[in-house]
Amino acid sequence: MIPYGKQEITKTDIDAVVKVLNSDFLTQGPVVPQFEKIVAEYCNVEHTVAVNSATSALHIACLALGLGKGDYLWTSPNTFVASANCGLYCGAKIGFIDIDHKTYNISSQALEEKLVQAEKNGKLPKVVIPVHFAGQACEMEKIHQLSKKYGFKIIEDASHAIGGKYQNRQIGSCLYGDITIFSFHPVKIITTGEGGMASTNSPVLAEKMRLLRSHGVTRDARLMTKQSEGAWYYQQIDLGFNYRMTDIQAALGISQMRRIDQFIKHRHEIQQRYDKQLAQLPVVTAPLQTKETYSSLHLYPIQINYDVISKTRNQVFDEMRKSNIGVNVHYIPVHTQPYYQSLGFKQGDFPNAENYYSRAMSLPMFSSMTSSQQDDVVSALHKVLM
Repeated sequence: MIPYGKQEITKTDIDAVVKVLNSDFLTQGPVVPQFEKIVAEYCNVEHTVAVNSATSALHIACLALGLGKGDYLWTSPNTFVASANCGLYCGAKIGFIDIDHKTYNISSQALEEKLVQAEKNGKLPKVVIPVHFAGQACEMEKIHQLSKKYGFKIIEDASHAIGGKYQNRQIGSCLYGDITIFSFHPVKIITTGEGGMASTNSPVLAEKMRLLRSHGVTRDARLMTKQSEGAWYYQQIDLGFNYRMTDIQAALGISQMRRIDQFIKHRHEIQQRYDKQLAQLPVVTAPLQTKETYSSLHLYPIQINYDVISKTRNQVFDEMRKSNIGVNVHYIPVHTQPYYQSLGFKQGDFPNAENYYSRAMSLPMFSSMTSSQQDDVVSALHKVLM
């Protein structure tokens, strides 16, 4: 089956991991800081903090920004549940902002309207998490302007978007946000197996996240409450977590970073072929790409016009899978999940996200995809839809 996404692992990647396996350090050695430095330089950002998943990165980013009980976190309903769950982990209340019907990212207009009302009600958010869906940045300049007016902090969920750009700057530079989060899951742009990273230009936030990723334990004399008792000495000064990345993972990440621009270039070639090949089908191709953005194209989601075909989405999905095409759907709106409905959200709350979901289907998109594989995807879709 042609999967909707997959990693590309070369002998060079394997050799990098084997080198660590043959070294003195498998977990907390010199390779994690090397990986952090490479990503920081690539994104032109001051600090990066590697962790074991993007979910962990979101969690400690929220904590570093002081999110807590009684606060509000707002994010997009068109995302994986982790983008909202991280607020619940901190005891905060969750709100959603509907998406733009063309980019499938948070609508800055909807955000502004919600902020105006929230200010009247005394319920402004402490943190807003714009999600760079499918690899394309949200309208970050506008969101940043709103943050200055209404006093919220910004965490960019760029789990899909390492290697992408906004206003010709790398996503992750944190020009318009306090912290940016990357994911290195196997279907993402680059992989460390599992893994994530937070970037920031704030030394205070970086130091806090480093502390939180490792049990709240420090060996830094500056942070201790009394003089060190010796070279072995450490102190737990906060309640943290075991969210650390290993040297094994970081070695794979370093090797993958050497090919990141090549990966994204090929994804753009795949997108352009899809756009041409699907032009005559009853579909809307990938999200509108705005002039300010250069997407890393993690996903290629299409919108199928079921009004003009005689099949349901279940039928299309099942027939594509039977043709060995690993289509998927990204995403079921978070507010429609049973857990979030138990919190008071309901169907109809965010109509753009719900309408997008009702027609959405992600076609295979990965950096090692061949033209032959892509032709097979297109051929299968033609047979199913026409």
